[in-house]
Amino acid sequence: MPSPKKRALPKPLPEGFLLTDSEKKNWRLGKIIGQGGCGLIYLASRDVDRPVAADSDFVIKLEYHENGPLFSELKFYQRSAKAESMQKWKAKRNLDFLGIPTYWGSGLAEYNDLRYRFMAMDRLGSDLQKILEHSGGRLKKATVLQLGRGLVDILEYIHENEYVHADIKAANLMLGCRDPEQVYLADYGLSYRYCPEGVHKEYKENPKKGHNGTIEYTSLDAHKGLAPSRRGDLQILGFCLLHWLCGSLPWEKLLKYPTKVQEAKASLMDNLPDSVLQLSVRGASTDEVEAFLSYVKALDYQEKPNYQLLKHLLASVHTGGLDFSMPQEPAEGSATKPTNVKKAGRVKRPPKAKAVEDDKEEEKKAKPVPARYIRGPPLDKPQAQSQKEVEGVPAVSRSFRPRAAVAYAENDSESEEEEEDEEDGDYEGDEEEEASPRPIAACYLRGPPIGRVTQSKQKLTGRKADGLSSTLEGKKQQLLMHGRKHWDAQGGRREERMPNQEYVNQGWAAPKNDCDLPQTQWYEHTHAAPPTRRNGLLSMFFFASVFLFLGAALCVCHREFKPF
Repeated sequence: MPSPKKRALPKPLPEGFLLTDSEKKNWRLGKIIGQGGCGLIYLASRDVDRPVAADSDFVIKLEYHENGPLFSELKFYQRSAKAESMQKWKAKRNLDFLGIPTYWGSGLAEYNDLRYRFMAMDRLGSDLQKILEHSGGRLKKATVLQLGRGLVDILEYIHENEYVHADIKAANLMLGCRDPEQVYLADYGLSYRYCPEGVHKEYKENPKKGHNGTIEYTSLDAHKGLAPSRRGDLQILGFCLLHWLCGSLPWEKLLKYPTKVQEAKASLMDNLPDSVLQLSVRGASTDEVEAFLSYVKALDYQEKPNYQLLKHLLASVHTGGLDFSMPQEPAEGSATKPTNVKKAGRVKRPPKAKAVEDDKEEEKKAKPVPARYIRGPPLDKPQAQSQKEVEGVPAVSRSFRPRAAVAYAENDSESEEEEEDEEDGDYEGDEEEEASPRPIAACYLRGPPIGRVTQSKQKLTGRKADGLSSTLEGKKQQLLMHGRKHWDAQGGRREERMPNQEYVNQGWAAPKNDCDLPQTQWYEHTHAAPPTRRNGLLSMFFFASVFLFLGAALCVCHREFKPF
């Protein structure tokens, strides 16, 4: 019978099939629980007299005899991963756990004229790739650093036993079946003996063997066709840590083009640290991963790494167990404000920390509006001096509505507390009100002047109405007695007013104030020249006419009596 095609999944063996390994130990096959790159994974048990239980502690990997990955993995386990040698290593390095599955046996089998190779090992749980898919492609920073330190321990053991893994990725990291806090590096199908008999492989590029491994994480050495090395393993680990931390890699959209992936990886390594630091996401910086990759970049091809230094670079303040929950990103610009409970009256707030107060004080301060943008009469000198000034510009009212102007106080802590109470809804309105400045006259508001009938219908209530009424009454008395009014006592604008009697002589009703006049009459009233000025102009015109007449007469006489 012709041999089956290489790299094809084997035809399944029946459940309950018995296998005998090279050490004459019998194994009973259970259900298929998974499959690898070229093989099937069965539950297995050393108790061959009854069916395999669902909670069995062993599995068997099965492939066709002609395939190579299981053979390479088997050689690694036989040489380097026996239970006795790993126990000695853990005692020597004072380690509680070493994430390498235990090898229990291997052998050959035949069924329906097909030859198989199998290997028995510890049963493992779910792989890290499935966890990443459920957590949005990212892991918490503390978890990433913990995984990195554990993998450095695994790689040190492998490297000291003359092997490199060459295919580190989330799909090859398995959680323990009994203890999910334990993470194992599995699948040694691409493992390579880089230092047989203590002699390191030479640096020799081979383009025909380029881009070997998982293209997303494989090292630059593998892209060039170099034999796998310790430096390559650490670089692959660095790319994995960066991906788990940030959720993506710069070359993830170029995976169909190995050469472009190689160029992108070379660019990232050449531009350290900026190329890695700029990939940082909120709540998870990449400083540790950048330092890790920078150290790997400085390694020579045959140089032995300092594994303790690498673990130190991945140190974390977190000492708890692994947390595979989805990382929570803080909302941008969000600030946690304490929730205040409403109480009767006003509550005095405790003083804030100086650093927090300085940051939020700028947000609470409103930029003062220049006085030239506020409608109304100019502020007289006593009022301007009574208000606090911000950088030489008088404080002004908060709005342009016809109401009493309230000045901002730049460093008034009491005003800040009142503003905070209004925002939080704690202000009760039973506090003492501040003194109100002079109200703005209605004639200075936007729109045409208000007539007598309109104003007579207005209902002025409260303190603002009283202030406006008193102001209008004062203007009426001044018009009747003096006929003119100085609005600016300091040499400002001066406006003339006609006596009240003159309005009566012209047939107009005597107004209460300027604002009661119609628009055209108000303009003539406020801009009309006083009677004394008109009489002076007539006199000047009369004398100028007489002077011109006499001058013309003299010229005529002079011409008539001039001698010839």
